[in-house]
Amino acid sequence: MKSAVITGGTGMLGLALVRHLISKNIKVLMIIRPDSKKANNIPKSPLVSTIECDLKELTNAPIPEGEKYDAFFHFGWEGTYGDARNDMHLQNKNIQNTIDAVYLANKLGCSVFLGAGSQAEYGRVADGVKISPTLPTFPENGYGIAKLCAGQMSRIECKKLNIRHIWVRILSTYGPFDGSQTMVMSGIIKMLNGERPQYTKGEQMWDYLYCDDAANAFYCAAEKGIDGSVYCIGSGNVRPLKEYITIIRDMVNPAQEIGFGEVPYFDKQVMYLCADIEPLTRDTGFVPTVSFEEGIKRTVEWYKSRL
Repeated sequence: MKSAVITGGTGMLGLALVRHLISKNIKVLMIIRPDSKKANNIPKSPLVSTIECDLKELTNAPIPEGEKYDAFFHFGWEGTYGDARNDMHLQNKNIQNTIDAVYLANKLGCSVFLGAGSQAEYGRVADGVKISPTLPTFPENGYGIAKLCAGQMSRIECKKLNIRHIWVRILSTYGPFDGSQTMVMSGIIKMLNGERPQYTKGEQMWDYLYCDDAANAFYCAAEKGIDGSVYCIGSGNVRPLKEYITIIRDMVNPAQEIGFGEVPYFDKQVMYLCADIEPLTRDTGFVPTVSFEEGIKRTVEWYKSRL
C-alpha cells in the first residue's frame, strides 16, 4: 500500500489511521465534510491532502481525473449517537453512501475496500461470549441494522468489481480526539476539573483498545486481510470497568474520590464485552501493544496539552 483514501477521517479512529499511514510513508487523501469543524485536527503533512465532499455526493467527488489509489477506508457515517441511531431514513442513506464509496473506490483503482462496522451489528450477546466474526448477528437498532446491511451489500458490490473487501466490527476504543461524552474521556475531564464522577458498580467486564492499536489493526487488515472477511477490533482481553476507572483516577488525581454504585445499571445492561481477535491475528499478524495504563497516560497528556 502506497496510497489510501479515507472518508470520515476526522474522528478519533480516522485521525489515528491517518497518523499511522503517514508513519508508513503512505500518501493519504481525506474526503471531509464541507465546512468540517474538525478539519484543524488533521495532521499537517505533505503526504496528506483533503477534498470537501458530502457523503451523499461521493460518486461526484471532485478528485482530479486520473488520480489512482491503492486502498479505500470508509469510516464516514451519519447518525452514530442518541435518537439518530433509530432515524431509519438517515441510516438507510448510510447504506447507499457505503455502496457509493465502493463505486468511488473502483473509479480510483483501489484494490481493497475496508469498511467500519460496529459491535451494534450483533445486538445483545450473552455474558461471557466473545464477539467473533462467526457469532450470529441480530442488531436491535437502526444503526446496527444499517451497519450490518452496509457491510453485506458492499461485500457483494466489491466482489462484482474484483475489489478485496474487509469489514471491521469495532468494539470500545479510546484515545486523543475521543468524544467528550464517552466513559473514558468524560472521566478524564471530570477528574481533571476536580469533580467527583459517579458510576455504576463497575462490575461490567469490558474490552478497551487504544486508538493507535486500532489504527494498526485497520492497516494490517487492509494489507493482509482475506477477501470477504469480517474482523472484530478490540484488545481481546477484559477487565472490570471499575478497574479501568480506577486507573484513570490514579493517572489524573490519585486523591480523587469516585462514586461507584451511585448510578443504576441500565435495563438490559450489557455486562460483558470482549472481541475475539484470533482470526485477525492469524490472518494479519496484528497484536495490540499499548496497555490501558499507557493509553490513558497518552490521552491525559494530550488533553492537558490542549487546555
